[in-house]
Amino acid sequence: MGRKSVLLAEDEDGIALALEYLIAREGYDTRRVADGDLVLKALEEAPPDLVVLDVMLPNRSGYEICQMIRRTERLKDVKVLMMTARGGEVERRKGLALGADAFLTKPFATADLTAQIRALLGGELDA
Repeated sequence: MGRKSVLLAEDEDGIALALEYLIAREGYDTRRVADGDLVLKALEEAPPDLVVLDVMLPNRSGYEICQMIRRTERLKDVKVLMMTARGGEVERRKGLALGADAFLTKPFATADLTAQIRALLGGELDA
C-alpha cells in the first residue's frame, strides 16, 4: 500500500502553504485546493484518505462538503478534519454533527494538527 493522501481545502494562500509543508513533512501525499467546487472535483478524481477542510471556502462551505462526503457511499471511508477561525463551540458542534471526525480552531499549534492527522490516519505511515 502506498503513502496515505491528504486533500487540503484552504483558500488563504499563506495558511495553505504552511499547512501543506507540515502535512508533507509528516510523510503524506498532499494536494491543495482553494474553493469548495474544486474540493468536490478532487474528491471525484481521486478520493484521499483525509480531507483537511476549512469551514469558510468560496463557492461551497466546508459544512456542505462534509455533509456531501458523508452521504456518498464511495467516500464513506474518507476522514474529515475541519478547521475554522470562527472558534465558537457552535461551529465545532455543527461540524462534528455533520460528520467531521475532528475539528480544530485556528490558530492552532502545529503539533495539534499533526497529532490529529496521525490519529485519524492510524498513526503509522505506510512504507
